[in-house]
Amino acid sequence: MSILNALNWRYAVKQFSNTTLNSQQLESLLEATRLSPGAFGLQPYRLLLISNPELRRDLLAHSMGQDKVANASHLLVFAAVTQIDETFVAEHIQLMVHQRGGTAEEYQGFQAHLNGYFRDMTEQEKAHWADQQVYLALGNSLTSAALLGIDSCPMTGFDAAGYDQVLGLAEQGLRSVAICALGERHADDAVAGLPKVRLPAQVMTRVLA
Repeated sequence: MSILNALNWRYAVKQFSNTTLNSQQLESLLEATRLSPGAFGLQPYRLLLISNPELRRDLLAHSMGQDKVANASHLLVFAAVTQIDETFVAEHIQLMVHQRGGTAEEYQGFQAHLNGYFRDMTEQEKAHWADQQVYLALGNSLTSAALLGIDSCPMTGFDAAGYDQVLGLAEQGLRSVAICALGERHADDAVAGLPKVRLPAQVMTRVLA
């Protein structure tokens, strides 16, 4: 499927079928999401893929009535890291050494730059920055899902505190930011056949030559 066909095919599914995504589909989607772009190459978030029916029923109580949380094949939770500090930066430098080679000393300038960047931020600004990285990953995940023929529905309208409590995220140094139901659209989903409503290209895009 071409990218334009995939993006025209995808929509925010309102009703999912009872089919289950296979492991190959899920592995491909998670790997595509892992490869998402981000500021400085940092990834201040983790992905929680949830299939457990009982756990998803518990989350439904904090999902503003959006039953696709429980009825889709899987639920993907995007959770931001809560501690953006020198330890967080040092761990990234260690990962660079491991994956790119060299020594930590070779990355000292980059490490100092990152530490200075975050040192000038308030905790609220750090949280906002982490949220922005999550949204980059979410967007990439939605496009990748469409290319893989996986239906999805992203959601930010949920009780994050409730999710954090059910999933024990605070103890893991995480907080929920966005969720995405994954699966296959139901044949009776009336929204599936509706045309997309998007700004015309000539209104959306201005080419400055």
